[in-house]
Amino acid sequence: QVQLVESGGGLVQTGGSLRLSCAASGRTFSNYHMGWFRQAPGKEREFVAAITWSGRTPYYADSVKGRFTISRDNAKNTVYLQMIGLKPEDTAVYYCAADPNNLAISKNIRYWGQGTQVTVSS
Repeated sequence: QVQLVESGGGLVQTGGSLRLSCAASGRTFSNYHMGWFRQAPGKEREFVAAITWSGRTPYYADSVKGRFTISRDNAKNTVYLQMIGLKPEDTAVYYCAADPNNLAISKNIRYWGQGTQVTVSS
């Protein structure tokens, strides 16, 4: 079992920056795909960014390309999401996710964090 705990959410002004952290505990695997999804009230959860624990090219949703950066620190079992140029439409609960296969289908993802709220004022 893997536990994922997000932190770093908060309130930020439009154009501001924020860094989210996802700390993994329990059993983790180097070949797990890890990433971030977000869900705004009344909307479906959507993909934001993904990275493998051991490397490979990060992948981003078009809506965040050039603004968000996903990274990892394997020694700390932590994945980060650095967000810059935040927009009101980025407001959502951000969830860390991990899966041994892929993150292409959110309903099939094995592990989820509890979420951290990001609010961008308009």
